Amino acid sequence: MSDFPTTTSEKPKTNARFLLGLVALFLGELRDGLTMINMQSAFLIVSKHYSEKQAGILFFVFGMSQFLFQTPAGYIMDYTDRKVHWLALASVVTTALTLLTATTAKEYGENLGFMVFIKFLQGGVTALIPPGLNSITQGIVGSVGMTKQVSNNEMRNHFGTAIIVLTGSLIAFFTYPDIGILFIVSPIACVGVIYFLLKIRPEDIDHDAARGLKLTSDTPDDGKSVVSTQYKLTSPDGGAKLDNTPSFKFGFGQQNQETDAAVPHAATPFDVLRDTTLLTFIIIVFLFHTSNGTVLPLVMQTLAIGEGRTGILMSGLCIIVAQIFMVASAKICGDYSGKWGRKSLFLIGLFSVPVRCFILYVLSGIKNSQAETSVFLSVIILSTQILDGVGAGVFGTMYILVTSDISGGTGRFSLTLGLTTAAMSIGGTVSGYLGQALAQDLGYQKAFVILGVLSLVPALGYLVFMPETLSSAEKASNVQMTAIDEAAENEEGSDQKSKQPSFV
Repeated sequence: MSDFPTTTSEKPKTNARFLLGLVALFLGELRDGLTMINMQSAFLIVSKHYSEKQAGILFFVFGMSQFLFQTPAGYIMDYTDRKVHWLALASVVTTALTLLTATTAKEYGENLGFMVFIKFLQGGVTALIPPGLNSITQGIVGSVGMTKQVSNNEMRNHFGTAIIVLTGSLIAFFTYPDIGILFIVSPIACVGVIYFLLKIRPEDIDHDAARGLKLTSDTPDDGKSVVSTQYKLTSPDGGAKLDNTPSFKFGFGQQNQETDAAVPHAATPFDVLRDTTLLTFIIIVFLFHTSNGTVLPLVMQTLAIGEGRTGILMSGLCIIVAQIFMVASAKICGDYSGKWGRKSLFLIGLFSVPVRCFILYVLSGIKNSQAETSVFLSVIILSTQILDGVGAGVFGTMYILVTSDISGGTGRFSLTLGLTTAAMSIGGTVSGYLGQALAQDLGYQKAFVILGVLSLVPALGYLVFMPETLSSAEKASNVQMTAIDEAAENEEGSDQKSKQPSFV
């Protein structure tokens, strides 16, 4: 029997991927904390009479905390073999903090200091969720399987978010103006996460694969090319498996030179930081979220403020519309980024933001000229969230895949993802306060045009400075895996058809 893994997944692995999709579905509300942070912002402004700047302060603290803890969180996920337990713990704690926010917030920000403390804790806890989910994903499917599985995760995640936010929005509509009860959706989602997460078997997660030591195509004795889905790490003499767990050595090149050519090693953190492509990508991620992070809450507030319970419902629909189109965007990224490469799709997502901001600039000017906002205009403003679905949907899938590409062979996937997600967090943090301050001091219309100009910088930067990160070998592997999956689906369909009774 060959020692090489085959492309046909064993049932336990198939079951693990299925469970992973259900975890992603319920993580729609919890994953990065931003969904409920946006809902919390609308809740605090409408029901608790917070000012835009007070809400912006909470965004700032939450994002700064995520920034500070994101890279250490990635390092923890690379280092530990108890990834499932860390992710479960983070889900429970962030849910508890969301409920604490809803139940203890006082009107006009009287206990703003306590709210700031809660947001600091919540930011630190949610920092564990993105590297936790994605390292578990890579540990189950390997880097070759990431394109399809990340797309599947993102689709389910956005669909779950849409369901959760729709539920919360309907609750808020019927309980207005005391809408705090909407946050009951958080513990419901958390129960689903924990239930399906703990059903994943520890042996289904290859922790070497999860760390991002590069996968290649193995060729067995019969000469047939087979895409490897797990690592085969052995000592140079073919003996016992080597310990490649990332250590606490942070210097440059601290590896055994005698075995470097034969054995993959986990790179040191400073080695990772010397990658100019990674540094360029981190800057672009930061600039994208600086310009884009606050657009959604500003649109939500534009629709919610002064419009009563209808405004609250329209505000919630902002997230729902975006999430629906994010599902489609994630699907497209999963289907084509492995064939076309990452760059062309990423650029579509990046350039959608300045287009969206320009449209919002025009629409907010029309809104300002009206004594009362018409339903038609509110619907048109709401429809701009389609572009949010394109931009954020493409970004949410592609930044994980690009990070996986860049970190291939380093053994530091979660650490690298922690760095890129930290850039996302600090960008969103700056954006959160900047956008709220611009809206309060200059008005929503000028805020949109300033953010639109800023959003051109990362789009042009990616166009000019970022190379294509998908290697030709990985592209060939993705094409091969797609062909095998299609053949398996066709065969399964034929089997099902042959089993159907004939009435001829």
